[in-house]
Amino acid sequence: MSSIQNADTSRSTSIFTLFSAQLLPATLMLGGGVVLYAVECYITATIAPSVVRDIGGLELFSWMTTLFVAAGVLGSISVATRPRGIGLRTVYIVAALIFGAGNLICAVAPTIEIVLAGRAVQGFGAGMLGALGYTFIRFVYPEPLWRKASTLYAAIWGVATVLGPTLGGLFSQGSAWREAFIILVPLAGLMALSAPWLLPRVEDDRAQQKTPFLQIALLLGAVLLVSLAGTTGNMSSKIILVAISVASVSAMLTVERKSASRLLPQGAVMLSKPISRLYLTMFTMMLVLTSDIYIPYFLQTLHGVAPLVSGYLVALVALGWTFAAFFSAPFSGKRANAAIIVGCILEAVATASLIPFLARDNPSGDLVVLGPAVVAMFLMGFGVGLGWAHLVTKVIGLVATAEQDRASAAISTVQSLGGAFGSSFAGVIVNGAGLADPGGVPGGLSAATWLYALMALPGLVAIAMSLTLKRASA
Repeated sequence: MSSIQNADTSRSTSIFTLFSAQLLPATLMLGGGVVLYAVECYITATIAPSVVRDIGGLELFSWMTTLFVAAGVLGSISVATRPRGIGLRTVYIVAALIFGAGNLICAVAPTIEIVLAGRAVQGFGAGMLGALGYTFIRFVYPEPLWRKASTLYAAIWGVATVLGPTLGGLFSQGSAWREAFIILVPLAGLMALSAPWLLPRVEDDRAQQKTPFLQIALLLGAVLLVSLAGTTGNMSSKIILVAISVASVSAMLTVERKSASRLLPQGAVMLSKPISRLYLTMFTMMLVLTSDIYIPYFLQTLHGVAPLVSGYLVALVALGWTFAAFFSAPFSGKRANAAIIVGCILEAVATASLIPFLARDNPSGDLVVLGPAVVAMFLMGFGVGLGWAHLVTKVIGLVATAEQDRASAAISTVQSLGGAFGSSFAGVIVNGAGLADPGGVPGGLSAATWLYALMALPGLVAIAMSLTLKRASA
């Protein structure tokens, strides 16, 4: 067990305690891993057009994101399913090296096929690093600081939605996209070299079991299919891919329920168990939030907002998440439970309110019309940030010690799944509602109305689940 846990936190459980002299090294390492995963999710989305303009491969463009997301989910799973006896510190070193190798492959790639291979390697390492942030929490910090560490990681994800595209924009000219990958290679190497000194050595206290290969294959297939659905332009293909993906997840849950070798902690596939409702709450909250990917288009098409300004306005979603995460960090007990419930309600209501506020023909950008939509965007992220860290803390504290690695790693997996399914569902909705045909203002009005009406519905599931979590351990 970590000696860091002996740090004196009796006098302060402020989030700033994470940056005290004794805890700072581990906080930088774990937070740095989450930063790499979160920021890289958004950097490549910005530089991808530059990549295909420079080396070709437009027909494979969509796979740059698809492979990264799928490999990221597989990487997060591998943290919990690693061979017995391999400690988390060793996993961190391997993850940093894999992430660095993936970036190096992308940086020197002469063809799009090599870039895709690099993206898969990069995504696997990034997924491991993201999961390790949550998995290490119980070893690095005393229990009173678990919620604060979760808050920090939640805030990082919010900041990444702004920082990632901004950094990507700096490298979006000509062949400069290669530098966007190469600059992360020495950073990953430094993290791997520093891990033995800055992270504690902890025992592998997991229960021994066989690797659940069938569940992993079904889940990975679902992620690949739903990610591909989000990138194809054919409506029929979208629906078929999403349907098969949902069926694959259903099959995985069925196998998981009956198998002795489990991918998720015990009870995670039974709604009667609190751990299952925690994961479902997190999944639906992320699914709803992903509907923000079309906000810039609607701002530009319906409200006459300039592209650059629309990018900064949608960043308010991330700002809301970050602000709420810090605002609710001191909460515990009943206040933490209330934060989860209020957060779910805020997200659902804010999403639904975009129907009258964002789905408006406002070519002059009248602030009286646009202002409420901007507030709603902020509140979407605020709702998620208000309860996310408390959900994470409940997950970690609810399961037995032997299953905490599995439970913690699953947080990152559920987060990625929510984003993947959310973006695909959003794509099916807007295309079916006329975004491209008839397109323009009429198509935009119809698409925005249907998108936020239907994407608010999973928010009702999140609210219902949150109301049942009062007795779950915090």
